[in-house]
Amino acid sequence: MTTTTIAARKNWRTPTVVLICGGLALTVALGTRHSFGLFLQPMTQDLEWNRQTFAFAMALQNLVYGIAQPFTGMIADRFGAARVMIVGAILYAIGLLWMSNPAGGADFSMSAGVMIGLALSCSGFSIVFGVIGRAFPAEKRSMALGIAGAAGSLGQFIMLPFGQLLINQIGWHYALMTLALTILLIAPLSAAMVEDKDSQPVSQNRQSIPEALREAGRHKGYWLLCLAYTVCGFQVMFISIHFPAYMTDQHMPPEVGMAALALIGLFNVLGSYTWGWLGGRHTKKYLLSALYLARSVAITVFIMTPVSPWSVYIFGAVIGFLWLGTVPLTSGVIAQIFGVKYMSTLTGIAFLFHQVGSFLGIGLAGFLFDTTGSYTVMWILTIAMGIVAGILNYPIDDRQIERSPAAATT
Repeated sequence: MTTTTIAARKNWRTPTVVLICGGLALTVALGTRHSFGLFLQPMTQDLEWNRQTFAFAMALQNLVYGIAQPFTGMIADRFGAARVMIVGAILYAIGLLWMSNPAGGADFSMSAGVMIGLALSCSGFSIVFGVIGRAFPAEKRSMALGIAGAAGSLGQFIMLPFGQLLINQIGWHYALMTLALTILLIAPLSAAMVEDKDSQPVSQNRQSIPEALREAGRHKGYWLLCLAYTVCGFQVMFISIHFPAYMTDQHMPPEVGMAALALIGLFNVLGSYTWGWLGGRHTKKYLLSALYLARSVAITVFIMTPVSPWSVYIFGAVIGFLWLGTVPLTSGVIAQIFGVKYMSTLTGIAFLFHQVGSFLGIGLAGFLFDTTGSYTVMWILTIAMGIVAGILNYPIDDRQIERSPAAATT
């Protein structure tokens, strides 16, 4: 084999290929995850569970996802994202098969909660964004992350109708089994995420993970960013899991709730790209403040407006545009401050906070509904927390950290 042939094989993983394959992996992984809310009504009715049983498993999934994310991020930064993603695909498929035949609430929590939570930590934003962040130069990074985030949103738009179709045609049991086969597409896509560590500048390899963690731990802005990210998880996962049931409570057919979530996914494609594009041209922390505050305004208008299919669809479009624009902006701020070598690790820790918020958003909503018979208190909390997150992002010191040459990472 000639040197030219070997070089060609090494060079096929261009930044564009990395972005496409990473985006498609997110499409499958996150699109499947966002379809779980469709299973709340049919599973709780058939299995005679209350909503809190289902909600607890989904909340546990998000908590496990968050707790595991820093560790899978460290493993990906140390040993490569591709290996982590393959393990994630296998765990995800096993979890879905197990989830399709639960022996009870505790069994469902182990499958949908623990197993799929671990799988998501191996195939979610932090793992893919670390590779994409290193593949693109700083001036193009926010846009690339926005495009990848949009791909994850496209998965929501595709997988929600797909999941609803499966439930309607073959029932929730076989729908989950079909999704288990679909999720294995992540494995071949991960081949593009193999990185050539030797091609990175020598200066990038001198800071250790413990040093990077100590540096981030001393940075006040990093903790403000993480705390605000908690609100993002609280808001989006409450809506993702409980919105279809909320629509049923409002005497709307299940298809209206599904269509709203699909619209969220569709408009999030535009939103993620737009917020990522804006992040390359304007101050990211101010954009984050504006995004969180805009969410609170959108939710306030929605709950104060009489519910109709059109009000639901308009809300889906508006909140979709604001949905995951936080992801490229938050990741972009982290890369801007700390560099990209340990981006999976540091965004993974931030994502832990996001998932703590997700756990609280899903679990608290289930508890409040079973206690009060409505989601009214939950909507009010969601609005208030958006305002808090907008305030937290504003004072972040987003200047790049200056290090001695021996410790440089950018």
